[in-house]
Amino acid sequence: MTPVPTPPPEPLPTAESADAVLDGLDPEQREVATALHGPVCVLAGAGTGKTRAITHRIAYGVRAGVLQPASVLAVTFTNRAAGEMRGRLRRLGAGGVQARTFHSAALRQLHYFWPRAVGGELPRLVERKAALVGEAAARSGLRLERTELRDVTSEIEWAKVTRTVPEDYPAALAKAGRTPPRDPAETARVFTAYERLKQERVTIDFEDVLLLTVGILQERADIAEQVRGQYQHFVVDEYQDVSPLQQRLLELWLGDRESLCVVGDASQTIYSFTGATPDHLLNFRERHPSATLVRLVRDYRSTPQVVRLANGLLGQATGPNARHRLELVSQREPGPEPVFTEYHDEPAEADATARRVRQLIDSGVPASEIAVLFRVNAQSELYEQALTDARVPYQVRGAERFFERPEVREAQVALRGAARAGANDPMLADAAGLAEQTRRVLATKGWRAQAPAGSGAVRDRWESLAALVRMAEELAAERPSASLADLVAELDGRAAVQHAPAAVGVTLASLHSAKGLEWDAVFLVGLTDGMMPITYARTPEQVEEERRLLYVGVTRARRHLHLSWALARSPGGRAARVPSPFLDGLRPGSGSGARRAAGGGGTVAGGGVLRGEAGRPRAARAPARCRVCGRTLTDPGEMKLMRCEECPSELDEVLYERLWAWREGQARQLGQPAYCVFTDRTLMAIAETVPDTAAELARIPGVRARKLQQYGADVLALCSGEEPGQLASEEAESDRP
Repeated sequence: MTPVPTPPPEPLPTAESADAVLDGLDPEQREVATALHGPVCVLAGAGTGKTRAITHRIAYGVRAGVLQPASVLAVTFTNRAAGEMRGRLRRLGAGGVQARTFHSAALRQLHYFWPRAVGGELPRLVERKAALVGEAAARSGLRLERTELRDVTSEIEWAKVTRTVPEDYPAALAKAGRTPPRDPAETARVFTAYERLKQERVTIDFEDVLLLTVGILQERADIAEQVRGQYQHFVVDEYQDVSPLQQRLLELWLGDRESLCVVGDASQTIYSFTGATPDHLLNFRERHPSATLVRLVRDYRSTPQVVRLANGLLGQATGPNARHRLELVSQREPGPEPVFTEYHDEPAEADATARRVRQLIDSGVPASEIAVLFRVNAQSELYEQALTDARVPYQVRGAERFFERPEVREAQVALRGAARAGANDPMLADAAGLAEQTRRVLATKGWRAQAPAGSGAVRDRWESLAALVRMAEELAAERPSASLADLVAELDGRAAVQHAPAAVGVTLASLHSAKGLEWDAVFLVGLTDGMMPITYARTPEQVEEERRLLYVGVTRARRHLHLSWALARSPGGRAARVPSPFLDGLRPGSGSGARRAAGGGGTVAGGGVLRGEAGRPRAARAPARCRVCGRTLTDPGEMKLMRCEECPSELDEVLYERLWAWREGQARQLGQPAYCVFTDRTLMAIAETVPDTAAELARIPGVRARKLQQYGADVLALCSGEEPGQLASEEAESDRP
């Protein structure tokens, strides 16, 4: 395909005639703009000018006299996108066209037709349903914490957009292969109570807006005909993100007509957890056999180097979406190659990223044209701090700033109270060191040593609290005598800096919230297996959605693209992580063909071996079994203890306390967090099994060869009731003549 000139930048010129609207469009965009009759399906890759194509299509139809402005309804998914579309249409001379989100269009119709269809005034719209869901939970005998409340609210929203009633919710979960954050029967009870509560209060929520509009149009043929008489032509942007409920509303708007244009990209489907599905886009021609199909593949956003990486990423995809992928062709001049960088630990990755951002700004790239994108919001804190230290202004998009998150505020209050109580707090009486004191305080707020399985608010809360634990460990490593009061002062100082008025600067955002945006320079950080794809992506479909999420991140970059990962979480930590398997065959020095294991528990390379410590192959191990009941273990925490959580423990508490104190001393000498010596679970497993020999000690998960060599003699001495180093000195004495 021969490259064509890049379309002119905004503001768009006002079109004086129908033909003038077509000026500057490439051949495929022109085909979209002139296809004014019958159903039209536009498969538009990232950066290919889809908004330009469909707005010029509407404007061309209006200026050619084929479309009346008031009879066109253009639907998209965000108010920002709808506003942008209205602005473009005004500049093109089609200012009377309605451009709205599904919800705003439905709400407008609901307000108009409610008195006639139902009578009286429309019930009050509840914009924030969490408080009502919390009250419904209390009626159901459940007391939900804030994070649990968020999870249940999300499940209710998912059920409603998939047109699932409360009694069918458990079955719908199983059919969809969806992993719920809590017991489905409990959620169904809350769902039922929530619907009753809304009826009592005469209120509706956003999902009800769509449901009620659908109900009125289905039951009142006269109203449906009036709507269809008003709107003769429909355009739907981001069609891969429609839910079953939105699709049903669109069908009712259309009736038996086919004056519809849909635009989307199955490779950018990243919201299936909210009920969105690309099936309506992929099956469009089955429902509309006469549809005109146009593919937009000329990429005006990104350089050939970025586009090559994006194409390579999708080239490894599997599943139905992959069969419809678009091979992008860059229309830009060549730029720098994407940069892949491996770091030893996360703080080093954040600091280096901040330095590179600073260098780009110094070279003339505006801060507002740079973004740092990550998988989960909890990753933002490291980069907020690193950019602050580098004196780089930033703004957090799509998430609360770290110190504004409710769980972080609650934790700060708890830590401040514990610092005031000091030795008078019985919870801290026997806690050795700042790090352990912090763990005990935050345990009252939901922190646990093991991350919760699955996604959702519980995981987000844990990630935030875990970040505070790491900060305490780092402070203790830097200042062994640091107290809780010192930690509170450190947190207050950081919060004060980051609560300063945010200047327009570098964007920090999750990959999900970056959808629809673009920057000159993009840093994709934290690209390790377990984060990308995320640990709880277990099915092939979930893993492929993670790949598409990374694809969205890559295609946000116009010119500069940096991809990085860290082998360890903290300085001095074990380098046990490996880069995202999605980068295999794309990053320098990597092989090809790596795939996520069917169970989601690792990366299977071409030779059938598991990628283990620091990326070195190791033989697959036999299944771990509980040493008490013999059950196969799958939970990492249980595997480390070598028993089920519920099975009885034979913990030698005296030995456990001695091991704990010894570990704290080792950590102080090394200047590292205590878990870098042995984790709490490993200490517990040692105190339960009380090994007599090095071979027995080596069989405990967490005691690898390096740690056995480094700490084995001390641990065995403690297990035998001796002091660390005593056995070695006695053996040396016996060897003397």
